[in-house]
Amino acid sequence: MSNFLIVDDDLTFCEILQRSLIRRGFTADVANNSSQAYQQVENNHYEKAIVDLKIGSESGLNVVAELLARQADLEVVVLTGYSSIATAVQAIKAGARNYLCKPADADEILAAFAEDRPQPMAIPDQPLSVDRMAWEHIQKVLAAHDGNISATARALGMHRRTLQRKLNKRPVRQ
Repeated sequence: MSNFLIVDDDLTFCEILQRSLIRRGFTADVANNSSQAYQQVENNHYEKAIVDLKIGSESGLNVVAELLARQADLEVVVLTGYSSIATAVQAIKAGARNYLCKPADADEILAAFAEDRPQPMAIPDQPLSVDRMAWEHIQKVLAAHDGNISATARALGMHRRTLQRKLNKRPVRQ
């Protein structure tokens, strides 16, 4: 039986996922921000953690790195509603076992923990749309500037508020 830590600021998602894991015979605790997550790891031992990429205004990648620094044997799957290739690579480099796009249910999350390593991304038959390529480029530049929106906006030659609006939208599919 595994002990899970769910780190996400979406209270409804946390509650549903927690109940689903408990129904499957696991134990699961919830943290809605980084400080709660760090406190949970200090007080309990977890085998697995499910961490959102964006926890309020915080980066889930920083949370992943800190959780692994505090408990090296922790297995982490990162979830995000704002997927990009750049953030997937960053998550794996930060120590995550796998990376999933939301919405993901408990079965998909458990399968992500069961995989030996992340599956290679399939190369699509259709090339990426211009909008998707722009999203990927913005994510790459944002990653290069450690998530600093002002520096990213300067590097992209756009106004900071314009970039913030683009980042608050969901990425286009393809």
